[in-house]
Amino acid sequence: MSLDIQKIRNDFPILKQEIYGKPLVYFDNGATTQKPQVVIDEELKIYSHENSNIHRGVHYLSEQLTQRFEDARKVVQKFINAKHDHEIIFTSGTTQSINTVAYSFGDRYVSDEDEVIISTLEHHSNIVPWQLLCERKKANLKVIPINDNGELLLDEFEKLITSKTKIVAVNQVSNALGTVNDIKRIIEISHKHNIPVLIDGAQSIQHGKIDVQELDCDFFVFSGHKLYGPTGIGILYGKEKWLNKMPPFMAGGEMIKKVSFEKTSFNELPFKFEAGTPNYTGAIAMAKAIEYIQSIGLDEIATYEKELLNYATEKLQTIKGLKIIGTAKEKVSLISFILENIHHYDAGMVIDKMGIAVRTGHHCAEPVMNRFNIEGTLRASFSFYNTKEEIDKLYNALLIVKQMFG
Repeated sequence: MSLDIQKIRNDFPILKQEIYGKPLVYFDNGATTQKPQVVIDEELKIYSHENSNIHRGVHYLSEQLTQRFEDARKVVQKFINAKHDHEIIFTSGTTQSINTVAYSFGDRYVSDEDEVIISTLEHHSNIVPWQLLCERKKANLKVIPINDNGELLLDEFEKLITSKTKIVAVNQVSNALGTVNDIKRIIEISHKHNIPVLIDGAQSIQHGKIDVQELDCDFFVFSGHKLYGPTGIGILYGKEKWLNKMPPFMAGGEMIKKVSFEKTSFNELPFKFEAGTPNYTGAIAMAKAIEYIQSIGLDEIATYEKELLNYATEKLQTIKGLKIIGTAKEKVSLISFILENIHHYDAGMVIDKMGIAVRTGHHCAEPVMNRFNIEGTLRASFSFYNTKEEIDKLYNALLIVKQMFG
């Protein structure tokens, strides 16, 4: 079934506006996705008619919104096929989710001279928390290298593993290059050595189906705002056996069972990791975003976005002096590139005046840029609401950039 792109575009109010007098072409979906009207309406509805603190009261509004919040948890559970709904922890986003594991798992299981393995392709949010853990615990951080195509060298990965390795944390998709990593193999290799694995799914969750039981990952994290949902909401999925053993990350209301000045006991899952008033509006609106993309079809989305990737790749490769950074065989709909003798920031500024939004810089992935000996790239990331005609506009804009700086 082919997608009705115009109908889909009509669902996103921001796509109707103009930038500098030109129709908005939004190619910065890797940074955040736009929101369909149903998600915007959901948040407005809650604040206008349903607002109340949850898990806190016996009155009608509190009980009703509590039920909707817990229903949202079940939507996420089914979306990623978690075994239990209490394995779904609501957080503020991918960053908090990773920090929760780095702190709580690390506090319990990582000691002096132990090892944590990440990869060259990681976003800073999946580097710095582990660096801080290693500094705190006097542990060692090891890094999986990549080849010139931007693909992980998995043979080298297995060589990094020792009896001291306590956890592996890698992304499923590189936010800087679009590389799709073979996380199934990474998980299998790690589990062969009885090492748990955290998967950063921030750049994969919006591009296709995720089944955490099939993957057999120990932790899986992602954000709502890259899934056509609101900002300030994210997910930490963890296997029950790990979450039960890990100490709380943050302390406060809701995560406790009983408090006295002598001792505090902690709540059961998932509440042990949800201190304070949660972003209930964000959680419910994220569930609405999930239901929205499910109504379109995840397989259909993946197929169409692959078409956009192939079309854009072929088109941009014809521009003299343009070099694509990251040419892995398996990629999502994201292209990172540089223009010979033209700074990415300058090119991005010119393109912006034509109503086209792309990302410039190191994309919070400086080690990736260092690997290719570059300062940064232009990054165009496509969604199912984008079109080939919009890619043509980017192509023409880049030709103008070439003329201006040539």
